Amino acid sequence: MERHVPNLAILAALPREIAAVVRGTRPDADLLRQGIHLHRLPGCIVVAAGMGSRRVTLALESALKTSPGITTLISAGLAGACTGRLTPGTVTEAGMIIDAQSGERHTAAAEGTTLITTHAIASVQEKIRLAATYKADLVDMEAATVARLAAAHGLRFRAIKAVSDAHDFELASLSHFATQHGHFRTGAFAFHTALRPHTWRKTMHLGRNSNRALAALTVALNAAINEVH
Repeated sequence: MERHVPNLAILAALPREIAAVVRGTRPDADLLRQGIHLHRLPGCIVVAAGMGSRRVTLALESALKTSPGITTLISAGLAGACTGRLTPGTVTEAGMIIDAQSGERHTAAAEGTTLITTHAIASVQEKIRLAATYKADLVDMEAATVARLAAAHGLRFRAIKAVSDAHDFELASLSHFATQHGHFRTGAFAFHTALRPHTWRKTMHLGRNSNRALAALTVALNAAINEVH
């Protein structure tokens, strides 16, 4: 396949998870009106359409319409650790992906950690349960859907995740700022936090760890993109 024809699609939830990778490009204007941030890079389509199964399905549909020649899907983004084995800022590639709702399991292209997908941001108690029940190393909200869709389309699948929060970290208010369309209301969350000084330390801690994770994720995704050149 010629170099300029995209054969890789990277699917993330939030625009900030792909921001450094797509720096210097503009998202598709028509799709942006639908809350879908789709960027074209040489040999690669990068999309962030929101959190959860429905939004990542829209991301994939948009990527395939843009480039029918896609052969590999990467589910990328931030995830929470379920055990102390993975620390914030760590990038890991999943070897097994499990859907917490259906119990369906998917084997990825590489051997690695066990990633479980849930429908909501996981609390500390939920992380403990997921580790005990599924031997999960980390948790996200999209990878199992991407894995299932990849299998349905006969595409290669990888899951590259960066740990943003430790197994014993929880900021309960986060879940209140996810919209029904899978987007995170950053401004509303910032205002909420500003009025509650007792949350400042934990919020700053999460921010620092998320920034470390995003930097490491960017390196890993750029390496994956370079592999297709």
